[in-house]
Amino acid sequence: MATNIDKALYQQPQGMEELAQDEDAIEIEIIDPEAVNISIGDLKISMMPGEEDDFGVNLAEDMDEGALSALAGDLSGDVDQDKNSRKDWEKAYTEGLKLLGLQYEERTEPWNGACGVFHPMITEAVVRFQSETITEQFPAAGPVRTKIIGKETPEKQEAAVRVEADMNYELTEVMREFRPEHERMLWSLPATGSAFKKVYYDPNLGRQVSIFIPAEDIILPYGTTDLDTCYRLTHVMRKTKNEIIKLQQAGFYRDIELPDPSKEQDNIKQAKDKETGFSDLNDERYTLYECHVDLVLEGDEDKDDDGEPTGVMQPYVFTLIKGSNDVLSIRRNWNQDDPLKLKRQHFVHYQYIPGFGAYGFGLFHLIGGYARSATSIMRQLVDAGTLSNLPGGLKTRGMRIKGDDTPIAPGEWRDVDIASGALRDSILPLPYKEPSVVLAGLMDKIVEEGRRFAATADMNVSDMSAQAPVGTTLALLERQLKVMSAVQARLHYTFKQELRLLAAIIRDYTEPDYDYDPVDATRKAKQSDYDHIDIIPVSDPNAATMSQRVVQYQAVIQMAQMAPDIYDLPQLHRNMLEVLGIKDADKLVPLPDDQKPKDPVSENMAALRMEPMKAFFYQDHESHIKVHMMAMQDPIVMQLVGQNPKAGQIQAAMMAHIAEHVGFAYRQKIEQQMGMPLPPEGEKMSPEMEMALSSMMAQAAQQVFQQSQQQASQQQSQQQAQDPVLQMQQQELQLRQQEVQTKGQEIQGKLQIEQQRLQLDQQRLQMEAMAKMEQAKQNNKKIQIDAMNKAGQLQQQKAAANITALGKAGDLNRQRQQMGVDLARQATQNQQKEKPTK
Repeated sequence: MATNIDKALYQQPQGMEELAQDEDAIEIEIIDPEAVNISIGDLKISMMPGEEDDFGVNLAEDMDEGALSALAGDLSGDVDQDKNSRKDWEKAYTEGLKLLGLQYEERTEPWNGACGVFHPMITEAVVRFQSETITEQFPAAGPVRTKIIGKETPEKQEAAVRVEADMNYELTEVMREFRPEHERMLWSLPATGSAFKKVYYDPNLGRQVSIFIPAEDIILPYGTTDLDTCYRLTHVMRKTKNEIIKLQQAGFYRDIELPDPSKEQDNIKQAKDKETGFSDLNDERYTLYECHVDLVLEGDEDKDDDGEPTGVMQPYVFTLIKGSNDVLSIRRNWNQDDPLKLKRQHFVHYQYIPGFGAYGFGLFHLIGGYARSATSIMRQLVDAGTLSNLPGGLKTRGMRIKGDDTPIAPGEWRDVDIASGALRDSILPLPYKEPSVVLAGLMDKIVEEGRRFAATADMNVSDMSAQAPVGTTLALLERQLKVMSAVQARLHYTFKQELRLLAAIIRDYTEPDYDYDPVDATRKAKQSDYDHIDIIPVSDPNAATMSQRVVQYQAVIQMAQMAPDIYDLPQLHRNMLEVLGIKDADKLVPLPDDQKPKDPVSENMAALRMEPMKAFFYQDHESHIKVHMMAMQDPIVMQLVGQNPKAGQIQAAMMAHIAEHVGFAYRQKIEQQMGMPLPPEGEKMSPEMEMALSSMMAQAAQQVFQQSQQQASQQQSQQQAQDPVLQMQQQELQLRQQEVQTKGQEIQGKLQIEQQRLQLDQQRLQMEAMAKMEQAKQNNKKIQIDAMNKAGQLQQQKAAANITALGKAGDLNRQRQQMGVDLARQATQNQQKEKPTK
């Protein structure tokens, strides 16, 4: 197959041909079967075993035993010097343990059986501090809450909920030792002033752990002020042989033969054992020194860009067995990808009152003198009462009392032998006084001052008026709890550091899946959720106790009653319930922020039930608005809502919700016109950005306004066409028009009938006139005929008359004329009679 390759993929380096011809140019040195050095001219290639090993390997595995012994010896000596530098601190610690009074002191001075009681001033303060702080930092729901880093988005909010649930699950269910260890720390902290917690990944348990470390087991060098700048921190560990072997099998410690454990005990351990009543007779544990120290380790030096050692010390974790100085492990203590090689922190330091040095001041230091004085005075008062109740005295040498070596019990009478005289002359009781009232008052004063200084004094509320304003009560509480509030604030800060270390281990060392199914995400969301979420304690650093927070919220509620419109009352009452520790406060007082996206019908149902509603930016706002508006116009729904005494509130809530959808819809339109998303609500903007966006928004708003006008006109025309009221009005107008048309037709018909009647009347009159004219004509004709007949007759008569008498001719002519005049007159009268008829 090699013969088919004609040309290499890359050109060979220059000079390789000359080196190939020079037989002495290539040198191969075999150090061991697994290590080879190859030299080609100036080029050197080293192939060493372990080059590809993990960054966190145990460096002691490959180091020379002599070098390890030398390092262990030097480091052990440094630790002993650090321990010697705090001898006075250990002495004060030891003396303070006695003031706790956990064991009754059997005293023989001033007499056997004298009072050995301790005043519980310090113990009372310790118990009260532990009880108040554990309930504050570790409520039933868990000690963790979250804060989103950067911009808040719906995805980050959901991730914050999942991280909070996961952290509380880990601390309450998985890490079962977390709360007991924390309570042990809270017991030790107020007494000693300092307590430590160590956070690390335990390979034996396969998970993260956080254990309490007493202050005496953390050895710090002189001059150290904090753990971050400490160049040598030594953790004194005590492990059984089995625990060390487990870590050896896991590869965490070197697999070496373990020596016999050295049995040493310091003064603090002895004092603790004495107070608690324990003994270390069967303690077979090894004492280990785990030193978090800055070293220059040969073979792992810090180097510059040229590969030369710089001499700068680097942080390591060096573990050795005390006494034999056998080294178990040496590991790098910085992140592999950190160019600065900063020390990884595994410890958190809780301080009660920060002091001059690395260790804080506790009650042993602050009120140890008060407790010692109160104890002394209390013993004196008890002893004085004992002596006054059971007094001693002097008696005559010759007097004998039966059983005189034992005290007389109350109600007991004994026989006495006297030589002579009265009994009272043979006995002289010593003048013991009753317990001094002045001494008792002095003790009360000392106790009061000590309690006040330790901030454990009870406030006398009986002297306060029941009508006192909440602000006055709050001021008194704040003054009373000022010191404790500062202590709680320091604890809150340190507890936050501890939770962050635990969150980092959970993110980096555990599986990427949740141990349970999250509600709003898949099981693969775990590691990504922790990247943008900050872990903080659920405790409040601004209020030391629940009563103080309750009074604060009461003051706010009183202010809200004066101006309820400017306060978010549901949120205020919700916070009040959470402060009181009421379970399921989210169900008792639901808030809009708790709501999840719903369909519009479900939102309508929520409005009818007067439940909070919330619109989301990505919803279909136009559809939601239509559904809500149709529901408000539904006659059945409005009829039922109108019968509800809270109908006004329901309508106001619905209109407010619709306005929210309208606002989101308008924002979406502006973004569409601008062609870019707007910044989230509430985000701070620079003046330049705000001015640029304002000008762009003005143009986009003008375009949206024009589009809205067009849509409004179209909708108006469509609504007019579809509006039932308008349709009814149009139908009514049509009916009116039809009525008008019908009435017009009726009037027209009546007019036509009248016209026809008039025409008929005219025709009748015309016919009557024509008939009369015809009658007149006929009469005229008749008259004419008669006249003609008469004329004929006259002619005949004339002829006859002519014959008979010429004398009568004139009379006949006059008669003829008279008849003509009469006929004319009659005709005129007839015509005059016809004219009014027409």
